[in-house]
Amino acid sequence: MTLDDPFKHSSLGSGVFYKDPRAALDWLEAAFGFVRSMVISDAEGKLVHSEMRFGDSCIIVDSEWADYVASPASVGGRNTQCVYVRLKDGLDAHCEQARAKGAEIIQEPADQFYGERQYRARDPEGHVWTFTQPIRLVPREEAERLSGLRIDGWHR
Repeated sequence: MTLDDPFKHSSLGSGVFYKDPRAALDWLEAAFGFVRSMVISDAEGKLVHSEMRFGDSCIIVDSEWADYVASPASVGGRNTQCVYVRLKDGLDAHCEQARAKGAEIIQEPADQFYGERQYRARDPEGHVWTFTQPIRLVPREEAERLSGLRIDGWHR
């Protein structure tokens, strides 16, 4: 038996953990353009679970609910993962919006040898977000020549 996904989730998502998840929801909306799709609170109003959408993808924004999940703000700013978000267009404007809302831009928008334009930002609790936008199709051979790297496999 196959069960359809009632939440229409993509095949892969990410959970991002915050000391103050309610503030993160507000900030992710204002700075990056995420949209709340679900917020679950307990009887005292404490956030229990939330989900945000960006295009056809979903992320979970949650609190530090167990000893194995933490915000970078709780571990000296270290990240063990980076969330990648693909934009269809408007990357430079997106970066300026994020900057205006307080994101620390740790890599300014720049064209990459593999055919994307990219920038990186750090949110108020230290999570690193990478935003990319395709700008041109690059054959593997050209990417190898431009980068000086050997590439096995390539985008199709």
